[in-house]
Amino acid sequence: MLVTARTIDIEIDKNQVYKYLGYDVDSDPPPRMESLIDEHIKLGNEFIYPCTTYTILDVEFVLGTRAFLEGYVAFDSKVVSQLLRNCQKVALFVATIGDELEYVACRLAEDGLLLQSAVLDSIGSSAVEQAANFLHERIIDTAELQGLVASKRRFRPGYCDWNVDQQAVLFDALDASSSGVELTETCLMLPRKSISGIIGIGLEEHGIENYNPCPGCDNTDCQSRR
Repeated sequence: MLVTARTIDIEIDKNQVYKYLGYDVDSDPPPRMESLIDEHIKLGNEFIYPCTTYTILDVEFVLGTRAFLEGYVAFDSKVVSQLLRNCQKVALFVATIGDELEYVACRLAEDGLLLQSAVLDSIGSSAVEQAANFLHERIIDTAELQGLVASKRRFRPGYCDWNVDQQAVLFDALDASSSGVELTETCLMLPRKSISGIIGIGLEEHGIENYNPCPGCDNTDCQSRR
């Protein structure tokens, strides 16, 4: 079953915006910059149109690095297969805030207002994360109603060993066009402020909730390390 939500309350996380702009966790921007961010948060809210779409499929079986789902869907990744071999189900999702904020940020950059454009772009990045968090909570609640738990982490094509080309498999299985998100020939999403991925669902005793592939990975320089 495909579930799409368009009525989502987005509350921009200012600390997250600071992070996207390059500020350290323990340092706040100067007052003038903070004022600019507050001003652009108000502006950005006028151009944010969040939409989330997800479907939940049964996990049929896992063979080596390949995980097979109902409907002849197959994902090829060691990290994903390690998660899904302990899952009964998996949620496939897409979250976006549309393309209007991105358009405004590009226009600001074209007019030479690079700082304002960067601030608005960071606000957009925070907004789409909030939309994905909304969807994640909804999937957690759906799993609980079935006596199951959902993984606290989301996994996206292009991360770890999951090739970004698998984005096409995810989109075909999800029918992501209902969210207004499309893929380019190189499997990048349009609008750019979009997030896709999977969330594992299964029994609590299988350790799905806290599954984290990072401790067993040798790539210590990875920016996504958790």
